[in-house]
Amino acid sequence: MPEPDEVTTVACIGAGVIGGGWVAHFLAKGFRVRAWDPAPDAERRLGRLVEAAWPALTELGLAEGASRDNLTVLPTLAEAVEGAEFVQESAPEDLAVKRTLLADIAAAAPEGVVIASSTSGYGMSEMQTEAATPGRLVVGHPFNPPYLIPLVEVAGGTRTEAWAVDWASRFYRQVGKTVITMDNELPGFIANRLQEALWREALHMVANGEATVEQIDTAITDGPGLRWPVHGPCLTFHLAGGEGGMAHMLDHFGPSLKAPWTRLEAPELTRRLRDDMVDGCETEAGERSIADLVAERDRAIIAVQRAVRASRETTS
Repeated sequence: MPEPDEVTTVACIGAGVIGGGWVAHFLAKGFRVRAWDPAPDAERRLGRLVEAAWPALTELGLAEGASRDNLTVLPTLAEAVEGAEFVQESAPEDLAVKRTLLADIAAAAPEGVVIASSTSGYGMSEMQTEAATPGRLVVGHPFNPPYLIPLVEVAGGTRTEAWAVDWASRFYRQVGKTVITMDNELPGFIANRLQEALWREALHMVANGEATVEQIDTAITDGPGLRWPVHGPCLTFHLAGGEGGMAHMLDHFGPSLKAPWTRLEAPELTRRLRDDMVDGCETEAGERSIADLVAERDRAIIAVQRAVRASRETTS
């Protein structure tokens, strides 16, 4: 196995929206990409997807040697993984399909090569059951489109070896991703569970006639959504406590957790949960004071607003 920064060839198995996005990302990073998808028109669809993504990738900055000509679409899975130093699987979210496909990839891929699944919900423990070499199978969960959204959540299964999780995390960082290496398997992972909670509440409001789709979208794009790219929900509430930070926010607003605002049951605000939130915010803030964080947030929100406004003016 090469080190993550020595990889030159990757295989992408499955070339739909997510798999094709991975192909575009890897090509832009200068890799040779070997792809396979069972659909009869896979090569044509993949070519269109990469072509559509290339202007944005070019604007972001292509790696030395990056070229769409580095893509090869192979007729079989075995040929696609031949010579690959990393494999990204992006099949549909069907557990039986995932199990069989990952087993087939593990049987065909070179020994020791890490195989990552783009699954958005299944744990690796339930997907690696049929693989002969499950120790090298990990979850590498991206967000759509993978060539633009930096986050990847990495997790192993009960039969995954620690070295594979570590290698995959280092590889994704090497190719420009922001990586969350999860300590435990969690259905839906972290980001999906957060956006699912918001999505579920939105559906409730529309179903009950409490808000329109446009009102809901505006509430996020022109409200908390402007703050989240800067600090995320936890540090955002840390600032809501003023100089007292998260500790003051929880002590002051803690009782409102029981207010029937949402259809999700609030957790009990125990002393341990309170302290974990306070300690987590202090750790994330590091040496930045409340004033520093406020200034950082304000600068970023202004930049985001200007960028979104400019983008709308360009397309109008």
